[in-house]
Parts: sequence; structure tokens; C-alpha cells
Amino acid sequence: MLLNRRRLIMHAREQNKPNIKIVATGGTIASRGSNSLSLTDYGAGLGLQPIGIQALIDAVPEIEAFANISGEQIFNVGSSKLSIENLLALSKRCNELLSSEAVDGMVITHGTDTLEETAYFLNLVVKSDKPVVLVASMRPATGLSADGPLNLVNAVALAASVESKGKGVLVCMNDQICSAFGVSKAHTTNVSAFQCPDTGFLGYMQNSKPFFTSAPLKRHTYQSEFDISNLDTLPRVEVNYTTLGSDGLIIDAVVAFGAKGIINAGVGHSNMPDATLKSLEQAREKGVIVVIGSRTGAGIVTPMGKYDQFDFVSAMMHNPQKSRILLMLALTKASDTKAIQRIFSEY
Repeated sequence: MLLNRRRLIMHAREQNKPNIKIVATGGTIASRGSNSLSLTDYGAGLGLQPIGIQALIDAVPEIEAFANISGEQIFNVGSSKLSIENLLALSKRCNELLSSEAVDGMVITHGTDTLEETAYFLNLVVKSDKPVVLVASMRPATGLSADGPLNLVNAVALAASVESKGKGVLVCMNDQICSAFGVSKAHTTNVSAFQCPDTGFLGYMQNSKPFFTSAPLKRHTYQSEFDISNLDTLPRVEVNYTTLGSDGLIIDAVVAFGAKGIINAGVGHSNMPDATLKSLEQAREKGVIVVIGSRTGAGIVTPMGKYDQFDFVSAMMHNPQKSRILLMLALTKASDTKAIQRIFSEY
């Protein structure tokens, strides 16, 4: 078996292949469990050291069938531990690497918890039409039936494909190709956790070959107006999760602590209790940008007359976590709600 794998790789080395950079940030794909059946309890919290980028590459020699591979470790943490400053650092490094003629595409290994936020952030700030593919796993590298190795092979094959060029940042998991705009984590532990509830998948990987069925239409990457090259931080934006009977005390608190924007994850089609609405109205009167969205996980929240008097922005098809990412970047470009609504409509 190993001999056959090596023959495949040696044959591929004789071909003209693209140069793919794998940038590692950590996550489950680089985590160890205490045993092969430890599929949900693993990682640094148990004192188990994460796997470095070179060991990750060496464990899956099949990736060399698709590209000349080089790796770089930028972080090695679970994605729940990442910060906005980490996203800025990652994005700047991606732009540096992609500007080089020696790099034809990029794969970023990542944790699943906040993968959709990182993917969408990169989709807004990467200044290249070269393929950028985020990949992760739901099971640790030491787990029985670990999904990381095949996910990594597919991600490299996707990044190496000329068909991926110009399609923005992609996510490749469980043989499915997702756009950064459409993807969302929809399950806590299942290997099919990543779904695209509103947009559908862009395509599928079969035998490590991409088959695209659609392309993203929203503005992204090289089409984007956002520039983070000189930014070290972003405006503070918080999410308020609306529930039955909730009041506005949390909204009042985040305004007092200096939030420049609030995403309200409303019930149903952005509805909310009167007390929540009152606090959001007061926040807007103080200059805070208020975006009304939904906690449902799918669906579009278009501008509605009932909120016109409050000068709120509608989240459109962005879930609360992606609305937060977009509003932080929008606030670096605009402060009036009409301009910000235009951004939410175009991206």
C-alpha cells in the first residue's frame, strides 16, 4: 500500500504542477485524542500537544500528486481561541503569499468552530483571484475514521484546480465545495456539519476532482472595496441573541462598553420583544449602527417598513456571526446606514 502511494507521488512529480502553500492555524485537524475512540474530547485542554504543519503534510503524501507543497504554521490553536487580531494577521500574511508568483493557490487548515467567520473575513479582504481553500476536520487526527486526511487531499486538489480561480474563498469539507458567503456550521460533531442552507453547495469533490455546479455572485476578494493592510484592530461589534421575553439590558451594557455596532439576532423574520426594540432604538440614537437579523439560521431579512423609523440596517442573507464580520469591516468605510445597507446587499 505504501509503495503504491509513493509510486503515485513519484509519477506526479514528473508532471508540471502548481505551487500550493498550506497555511496552518490549528484546530481539530491538527489535534490528538487520548485514544482512537476519543472523537469529541481531545486537544490541548487534555494536555495533548497539537500536530505541526510538517507532520500534517508528511502524514498525507497523496497531496503531492496534485501540487508542489510547502507549509507554514501561523497559529496552532483551536478556532474558538482566535481573535480579530489573529484574523488580521492571517489575512495580511495571505495577501503577502498570494502576491508572489511562486504561489499559485493556498490551503488554510483551521478549526471548525469559527471556520465560517474566518472564511468570510478572508473572502472580503484577500486581494487575489488565486484559489484559497479552507479545510478542517470534525474528528481528531488520532480518531478512528478521521476525516482530516481526505479533506486535506480534496482541499489541495481544489486549490490546485484552474476551475477554482476567481470563485472567492472556498471551504472544502466532506466531499462538498462551499462558498465562504454560503457556508455555515450546522451540527456540533457530525462529519457533515458544514452546510449552505440558503445558497446550496458550489459543487462536489469526486475522486479528488472538483465538479462545480454554480459560482458565487456576491462581491468578494479581488472585487472587494475593503483594505486591512494598515489596520491593527477593528470597530467593536456585538451580537444580541433575542429570546422569548428578553429585555434590552444586554444591549444597554454593550453600548455602555463602547460597541460601535450591534447585530440583533431576532426571532423569526427579525422580530423582537418591545423592550429589546426600545434599547436598540436608544442605541441608534447614540450613533450605534444596528443590524437586524435572525437567529433561525436560514432565510433573508430584507429592509422592512416597520423598521424605517429607527434607521436600522437589514442583515439580508447574512447570519449573525457573518453580519458581525461584515459590519466591523463596513464601519472602516462608512458610518451612515444607507452606505452600510448597500454593503450588506452587495457582499
